[in-house]
Amino acid sequence: MEPEKPEAAAKQPMQAEAGDRVDPRELVSSDDEIDYSVEPEFYDPDLDDVDERWINRQRKGRTSDAVLSCPACFTTLCLDCQRHEKYVNQYRAMFVRNCKVRTDQILREGKSKRKNHKGKAADPLTTTPEAESKGQAYHPVCCEVCSTEVGVFDEDEVYHFFNVIPSNS
Repeated sequence: MEPEKPEAAAKQPMQAEAGDRVDPRELVSSDDEIDYSVEPEFYDPDLDDVDERWINRQRKGRTSDAVLSCPACFTTLCLDCQRHEKYVNQYRAMFVRNCKVRTDQILREGKSKRKNHKGKAADPLTTTPEAESKGQAYHPVCCEVCSTEVGVFDEDEVYHFFNVIPSNS
């Protein structure tokens, strides 16, 4: 059997979905089927009001300092949070979404200021054996969508976010 030549295939009419034969030379592009006389609507002026009512129902009347999103995939993590008084890029919250707590890992806050090899103070959240019996225990919190670590979960069931993108609420 000899393969069909492309030139011969282009000269043969194509079978349309409705059963009509269509000559491919008659089709200019798929844009021929789009009606450009009607302007497409990409913005709904009432949609902002609908979104505002939804967010107010989610917050149950509480106010928030920011809406927190994952820095990797921009998934919404928290609608109701409080900004840290001293560290402006940190937030705490009790009600979150799209977050998973890694209960298999425990981070502890070290009491002593250890020095690392560069002379800087060590990270206060550490997993070293000498810090296991000291300080408060935390569990890492990750984005459910992309598994990026975004904060920690403490013993008082409060989420502390430090690796997030805040936006105006």
